[in-house]
Amino acid sequence: MNTHAFDLTPAPGMRSSQTRGLSVVVPCLDEEAVLETTLERLVTVCEATAPGRYEIILVDDGSTDRTWSVIEAATRRNAAIVGVRLSRNHGHQLALLAGLSEVRGELVLVIDADLQDPPEILPDMIDLMAVEGADVVYGKRRTRTGETFFKRLTADWFYRLLDKSTDFEIPLDAGDFRLMTRQISDLLVSMPERDRFTRGMVAWLGFRQVPFLYDREPRHAGETKYTLRKMLRLASDAFLGFSLLPLRFGLFLAAFTSIFSIGMGIFVVGSALMTNTAPGWASAMLFSSIVASAQFAVLGVIGEYVGRIYLQDKKRPLFLVSRLSDRRNAPAREPSRFAASA
Repeated sequence: MNTHAFDLTPAPGMRSSQTRGLSVVVPCLDEEAVLETTLERLVTVCEATAPGRYEIILVDDGSTDRTWSVIEAATRRNAAIVGVRLSRNHGHQLALLAGLSEVRGELVLVIDADLQDPPEILPDMIDLMAVEGADVVYGKRRTRTGETFFKRLTADWFYRLLDKSTDFEIPLDAGDFRLMTRQISDLLVSMPERDRFTRGMVAWLGFRQVPFLYDREPRHAGETKYTLRKMLRLASDAFLGFSLLPLRFGLFLAAFTSIFSIGMGIFVVGSALMTNTAPGWASAMLFSSIVASAQFAVLGVIGEYVGRIYLQDKKRPLFLVSRLSDRRNAPAREPSRFAASA
């Protein structure tokens, strides 16, 4: 393992509190059932990869179970573990931003607490980053064990449609599980977007990004927090944040209704010439309904964009931190302008 390419081993005579080589960010929402196992596996791989120079940042995104109690207990046992508790549930993407706002490592790993993405492949990801000279190594799912056919099918359609509708490449079959340099992490934190789609934002940044193929495992314990409603919201954030396709949909509707109007006009004129009988009200009402539906659809899309602009213009903090459990012995930094302490 060539972790020395990133200087993740302790320098002679250096206290572990002076600097951190590796930061691991873990958003958590009601993960009491799996969190202890997650921490055990993360600590094991971090100790082997960056002994004495790592930190694990656990972000409690408004959990209603004992997740925060588990986090606090872990921070008391291990000074390398940092707990960040948000004031309420802000959503996975903003919880991830809160964690990234606290990192101090040279390399940053983003991973969920459910252990579907195995932390044990971290050394191989670091090796690949060193060999390829990459800024980002993103996990690309080779298989998705434990997921329903519906979820796999819709995810496949979603990523491929999104990739076709943007002017830059968004990797297929990749989530937020990725290893990145501190530069990429800081750039993500500096982007003040409210409706965030992190994997799309990382792709938009550019730099050198390479995939790492792996097999996604079933959730270790507990239940998924990504309900159908949350998945639809994430898909909406992706399309509205990175594509003009929803707005251009109005042009497609206009073209369709124009063609339909021309066809109906030819039919009416032809009927009148051949039979002296004009079509009745049914066809006219059908056409009127189609036009009205198209107009409302376009207005709805425009309204969604305007609403997001309105919320963004308020410039409210993207997240609020209610408690921070941190035993790192390092100088305090200026707080992020995207966060506020309650």
